[in-house]
Amino acid sequence: MINIGVLALQGAVREHVKALEAPDVNIIIIKKVEQLKEIEGLVFPGGESTTMRRLINLYGFYEPLKDFAKQKKPIFGTCAGAILMANEIVGQMEPHLSVMDMVVERNAFGRQRESFEALLKMDSIGDDVQGVFIRAPIIKTVGENVQVLARHNGDIVAAQSGPFLACSFHPELTDDYRMHQYFVKMVRESRIHA
Repeated sequence: MINIGVLALQGAVREHVKALEAPDVNIIIIKKVEQLKEIEGLVFPGGESTTMRRLINLYGFYEPLKDFAKQKKPIFGTCAGAILMANEIVGQMEPHLSVMDMVVERNAFGRQRESFEALLKMDSIGDDVQGVFIRAPIIKTVGENVQVLARHNGDIVAAQSGPFLACSFHPELTDDYRMHQYFVKMVRESRIHA
């Protein structure tokens, strides 16, 4: 069994749990810092990035999450989760966890009413991956060690840097679980190489 956590401070936690379900996956809903020691991979759900950061600080998660990333344990961030992972945020002085060499722009596709769905061709994952974009960020640029996995109308919407995976959209709000399966595979492989 592999243990994968979903950070349960805000966002679509239940949907991520459902998307991660597999016979050899034990899913742990992370509400306490100590639980990070039990897991081999972690999902940052969507939500509102500044609220999530405030809750991360409030519950003492900031340094433990930075340590988790330093151990090169896989992390998957969706929408606001991707913003938490970026080392630069347009219009914001300080990044949050700064684990991926990428610049993101919050709400780049517009407000709630501009939400949309799109089918994406994703390197390493497949064609016609369904993406739900809700007040979604854009990944403006990536560093040389970051692989672009998908674009929408030329804009980067998914990327990977070693054990870190980020996307602008909400794959957990669809019945297409290929991104989650890909992340589970990343966690399995990181365990082999640990």
